[in-house]
Amino acid sequence: MNNMKQKPVVQNQNGSVESKGKTVDEAIANGLAALNLTAEQVDIDIINHGSRGILGLGAEEAVVRLTPKETAPVAEPVPAADPVPPAEADTGFDAALVGRAKEILQALLENMSLEGTVTSRLGTDLVDADDQPPLVLDIEGSDLGLLIGRRGETLQALQFVTRQILNKEMGRWVPVVVDVESYLARRRKTLQQLADRMAERVVSSGRRVALEPMSAHERRIIHMHLRNHDSVYTESTGEGERRKVVILPK
Repeated sequence: MNNMKQKPVVQNQNGSVESKGKTVDEAIANGLAALNLTAEQVDIDIINHGSRGILGLGAEEAVVRLTPKETAPVAEPVPAADPVPPAEADTGFDAALVGRAKEILQALLENMSLEGTVTSRLGTDLVDADDQPPLVLDIEGSDLGLLIGRRGETLQALQFVTRQILNKEMGRWVPVVVDVESYLARRRKTLQQLADRMAERVVSSGRRVALEPMSAHERRIIHMHLRNHDSVYTESTGEGERRKVVILPK
């Protein structure tokens, strides 16, 4: 019997690659490694978001296609024919930029056969005081739980694609966060409350406490929330998906 697994990366004749992974992010990482390029140097098409199946049955790997961008000399900027639109009051970002960002995300939802309304706001509830608040594109609708995915992986992939398209069109980095019915704000508050409870446990017991494995973004929320705590400090341990925050007594 042949136990050889199908290769996670397939090279196409046009220079693009199709890569697989347990998640969209892992599939993208495999493709980038094969091309030896960064995310900014490729166009990314998500072919299959993957599925965990039911009790491990029927699981599908995520599949993406990465196509290297054509290199060209940087052209001189062309002055805009019309005046720059005024900033949108509720976000502080340029109104035309916000409108285009919403159009991109709305189109992605339609291509995924999902119904939802995209609204925009300034993400002051998603960052610490020293950070620049991002432009938040919040998707509202019914039955949108599958957009979040395991540990928010699907939501992160949708955000990545939205950012890539918008940044390419704008020609600059735009801090955009994609959310579903304010899930990220609620999750952030939950993590901060967890950090406070576990810090109290460490102080009362004098022993370290290890939290569940989290993404880099969620670990940062814990670290930042407890960075000025009088009695505890934090560090990350573990590798890959098993990396987690440990709270220790000072």
